[in-house]
Amino acid sequence: MKKHVLCILFVIGLNGIQAQSLSDYIVIDQFGYRPNSDKIAVIRDPQTGFDSDESFSPGNTYALVNSSNNQQVFTGTPIIWNTGAEDTSSGDKAWWFDFSNYSISGTYYILDVTNNLRSFEFEIREDIYNEVLKQAVRTFYYQRVGFTKALPYAEANWVDDASHMGSLQDTQCRSYDAPNDPTTEKDVSGGWYDAGDYNKYTNWTSNYIYEMLLAYTENPDVWGDDYDIPESGNNIPDILDEAKWGMDHLLKLQNNDGSMISVVSESHASPPSSATGQSLYGDINTSSTWNSGSTFAFGAKIFKSFGMTVYANTLEQAAVNAWNWATANPNIIWRNNDATNGSQGIGAGQQEVDDYGRAMYRLRAAAHLYEITEQENYKTFFENNYTETHMIAWNFVFPFEAREQETLLYYTRIPGVSTDVIDNITNTYNSSMNSNAINFMSFDNKVDPYMAHLETYTWGSNNTKAKKGLTFYNIKEYELNTSRALDAEKAAENYIHYLHGVNPLNLTYLTNMYNFGGDRCANQIYHTWFQDGTDWDETGVSLYGPAPGFVPGGPNPSYDRDQCCNSSCGSSANDALCNSISISPPKGQPNQKSYLDFNNNWPLNSWSISENSCGYQIAYIRLLSKFASESGALLSNNTPNIETPKLVLYPNPTKNSIKIQFPENIDTTNFTITISSIIGKKLIQTEVKDYINVSKLNQGIYILKAETANRSFSQKFIIQ
Repeated sequence: MKKHVLCILFVIGLNGIQAQSLSDYIVIDQFGYRPNSDKIAVIRDPQTGFDSDESFSPGNTYALVNSSNNQQVFTGTPIIWNTGAEDTSSGDKAWWFDFSNYSISGTYYILDVTNNLRSFEFEIREDIYNEVLKQAVRTFYYQRVGFTKALPYAEANWVDDASHMGSLQDTQCRSYDAPNDPTTEKDVSGGWYDAGDYNKYTNWTSNYIYEMLLAYTENPDVWGDDYDIPESGNNIPDILDEAKWGMDHLLKLQNNDGSMISVVSESHASPPSSATGQSLYGDINTSSTWNSGSTFAFGAKIFKSFGMTVYANTLEQAAVNAWNWATANPNIIWRNNDATNGSQGIGAGQQEVDDYGRAMYRLRAAAHLYEITEQENYKTFFENNYTETHMIAWNFVFPFEAREQETLLYYTRIPGVSTDVIDNITNTYNSSMNSNAINFMSFDNKVDPYMAHLETYTWGSNNTKAKKGLTFYNIKEYELNTSRALDAEKAAENYIHYLHGVNPLNLTYLTNMYNFGGDRCANQIYHTWFQDGTDWDETGVSLYGPAPGFVPGGPNPSYDRDQCCNSSCGSSANDALCNSISISPPKGQPNQKSYLDFNNNWPLNSWSISENSCGYQIAYIRLLSKFASESGALLSNNTPNIETPKLVLYPNPTKNSIKIQFPENIDTTNFTITISSIIGKKLIQTEVKDYINVSKLNQGIYILKAETANRSFSQKFIIQ
């Protein structure tokens, strides 16, 4: 028999208002919605998976409630999804409460009137995603290698000295096969920690830079110069400043003949500045050279448009040199971390690609070199070879080849290309999007109760979700089908809502966003800095938790412990680790429930579930940027926009106490601190203290307000 579980947190009542319980079964985008967007709350009844012994039956009346005055501003009856069938991808039955017709800005929650249960709060506001976008981009700042994370750019909890800048590290990096030979030393400093590991893979670094440039090109008006990184305020959008940080590193990896070093292997420790091991670089390969050439060429175009002519010329020459070397050496393959290649321990993930992968990087390089040089040889190569792409050969658009598909679409925008090539690309894209079951048919037929259908969930499914959203949005971006442009936008935005909480776990797949509107966030990720047992291990439990805004890998139904757990992991202590926590979930669950908020190392191997990646991050950033509003941070008079200062509370969530970080240069002498329940009942009033004890309050959501006679700040926090 199922046990009936109706709520997970409790909200303290106010006189005249019956106490409302916060339900785990009413899921919404925890940040909110744009006024003109579709706005649908999903009500869920678990059937299969770790929560299958729970049950929920929604009442007949649901309301959108203004949280400032608890007035019901919109009511309706939830509509059952798919006549009450269970969705196999989530293991849930579901209902939809559609409040899309309500568009007035404000802060709201969804109320099950009959059961007196409510959702998390959220906002309706045109610029609701701007701050979220800013925090997501800032993760690249925290991932910078060889760069000090200092106040005021780093938040106090994540200050750290520059990493990998010591003896025999990045500025004195030696070849993997000659670690004791000083004649092989190169400066390979800069770039980003690739993911939870600190290694730097040229193919992947090039992709991240490329997608930053693409994100800017696709929607230049949303990118501000106020993301609180050291380059902010220089009248260049911070997304391009971050891209240049990566590009400068990429240039250091290019040899005089145009070839590219494939990987830089770094030592690991927490915090990153405490890593002292030697850095080693791998050999050259063709794939990295084609790939980097495309990024150099794209960068030459973008940075030239900002008047950076000398830098743009350097990038253009680097792109030409890469093309020339790779053309003469089309099949140089080098596999890192491969014992058969003598490269074991150099990096972790495999950066090398197959023949098809090299051909696709070459195609992308040809497109961008033609755009900046107008030389016919690049155009001829592209148009003679673009039909080798799977999209054209298979008439199939799918998220696992989003990069290759976007190369084709980008080419259609370059002046001077052949009309028949443009027609073939656009017609094929449209045909597959309209006729394939995984594309518009999945949207039209409402096949996923959480409205973000994926045919296949694998390692990094959150990345696939973002790319799937982009495949839809391309219909609007490239004006491929005006009759479906609005549907494409709606379908794409649903993948954002999924990542922000419209999922079976009622979870925002971003770390530590409690100070920025998140209510249940990823509290742990697999990352060397934020690893298990450190001060940065888990939000609300360890001293700090991970920095805000990182995207974890997501549900992965193929997860399992290391196979040594089936026999022996080398010692009784290691064997005990195999059973130190329950691994169901993520193991043995419906696809969308195959996730666990954990960061345990070997042999539990949480990296296939919760590890971040710069690749996941930039895919999410690109998709989110489609729904950000125009930034006011780059004004015509070159004056930066001034952002309203905010309180920061930590740890958030908390169990026992809360610390307040005021905006810079604020005199806190006369401030009074008030803590209230979510519906306004004052519970604690005190003066400013280092820490405020909240251990006597129940689990729930609270508002902390700091005010004087003429100034006030407020921020939401959670007690677990």
